[in-house]
Amino acid sequence: MSDADLTGRRVLAVVTNYGVEQDELVVPVEHLRGAGATVDVAAVDDAPVETLVGDKDPGRTVQPTTTLGQVDASGYDLLLVPGGTLNADSLRLQDDAVRLVGAFAQAGRTVAAICHGPWLLVEAGLVQGKRLTSYPSLTTDVRNAGGTWVDEEVVADDAQGFRLVTSRTPDDLDAFLREVDAALTA
Repeated sequence: MSDADLTGRRVLAVVTNYGVEQDELVVPVEHLRGAGATVDVAAVDDAPVETLVGDKDPGRTVQPTTTLGQVDASGYDLLLVPGGTLNADSLRLQDDAVRLVGAFAQAGRTVAAICHGPWLLVEAGLVQGKRLTSYPSLTTDVRNAGGTWVDEEVVADDAQGFRLVTSRTPDDLDAFLREVDAALTA
C-alpha cells in the first residue's frame, strides 16, 4: 500500500474492549507496524479487545499494550481513533480518551479517525472550524459541533492548530492510510 518508512514514529490507537470495527483497528495497526512504526493499543482495561465485523459479527481479538488511564500522550506522533458504532459511542464517554485526544490536538499532533471515530472529537470539542468526514450518521453531530462534514473518502484538515485525518468507512482504508503515512512522514 505504501513504501513509507515509519521507523522511529510512534502511534497510539484508542479503543474500548468491545465493539471496535475489526478492519479499522487491525488493518492500520498491521500496516503501520509493517512500515516500522511502534504502535500501542490503549483500551479501557487490559482485557483483550473483542473486535466486530459490521458491528455484529465477532472478529479478531487484539491484546492491548496499555490502558487509556496509563498512557501519556506526549510520547506519540499520531493518535488513531477507529470506529465501530459500539466502540465509538462508548469511547466518547471515557474521560481518559477525551483527555488523550485533547492532549494530541493541544500539542499540534495528528489525530486520525475513521467511521464513527470522530464522535470522540465531537465530545472533546475539537471539530469546531474543521472540515472532516465520517460515517454518514455522524453528519448532524459534526455540524452541530461546528465542523463542516463532507462526503469524501479521506479528508486532511490542518485548521485549529492540529492535523485531522478522517475517512468514512473501512472501504476507504487505502486512502486513509495514505494520508496517515503522509502525516507521519511530513
